[in-house]
Amino acid sequence: MFAFQGTDVYKKAKYLHLECKKIILRVSTEKSVSDQLRRASFSIPLNIAEGSGKFSNPDRRNFFIIARASIFECVAILDILHEEGKISAEEFESIESVFDETSRMLYTMIKNLE
Repeated sequence: MFAFQGTDVYKKAKYLHLECKKIILRVSTEKSVSDQLRRASFSIPLNIAEGSGKFSNPDRRNFFIIARASIFECVAILDILHEEGKISAEEFESIESVFDETSRMLYTMIKNLE
């Protein structure tokens, strides 16, 4: 096992991507929207993994910043899907809380690398 695979932030990121994939498979929306959500949610665990493999703090930090920005992108897409009535308020709030927790974890990691 690689070290990043055991971290809570990676586990949450992976969970979020898999949850987004479930939404994509279930919800009828434009292909561009589902593609963007798929790419953005996949970017989170991938950038955490890639950043974990970097040797310098500035390099690691940049990948964690990208992962955190992808969280914001996912939340915006899901917020719009919620407003369109394509996902329930309960589902949105549930996944949003995990995104928020993951974002806070990444924020702390980013700040610790300054």
